[in-house]
Amino acid sequence: MSERILEHCPRCGAAGLSRPNVNKWVCPQCKFQLYLNTAAAVCALIQDDRGRLLVTVRANDPKKGFWDLPGGFVDPDESAEQAVIREVREELGLRVSSTHYLCSRPNAYPFGGITYRTLDLAYVCRVESGQRAVAADDVQGIVYCRPAELDPHRFGFDSIRQIVEFFFKRIHPL
Repeated sequence: MSERILEHCPRCGAAGLSRPNVNKWVCPQCKFQLYLNTAAAVCALIQDDRGRLLVTVRANDPKKGFWDLPGGFVDPDESAEQAVIREVREELGLRVSSTHYLCSRPNAYPFGGITYRTLDLAYVCRVESGQRAVAADDVQGIVYCRPAELDPHRFGFDSIRQIVEFFFKRIHPL
């Protein structure tokens, strides 16, 4: 996270906030304490009936044009399972019939001059039959890949690459 994320206290406006650890700021004037903790994000691993993984192409920065998995940030008052179902519907127009937690990986997500720390929660998702994925929201395109066709360097984020590798090496070995 940027060292200069906060220069003045959000409560009293005083300058000179101290930073006793990576996610905490303290005001010397009014003693206000602010914590910026890791944000929760989700991603979906969806395979078609031929065992190919659905991979998205990012439409926006960060990492525009790179591969990704469908997903995004968890909204307030939303469970991770609700978030992955919502994100798959928003990004691909697909209705999820079941979710199964797979793993998590830490990530750094640069946006607007700040690097947000996230914890990416991966879910294996089954979708209702008879649906066709359509790129929407912040998805530029959709690619279906067999494990041998996956190029780890095409993924925009290390966390997503690690999740995909874990999925195929540990859960669905070649």
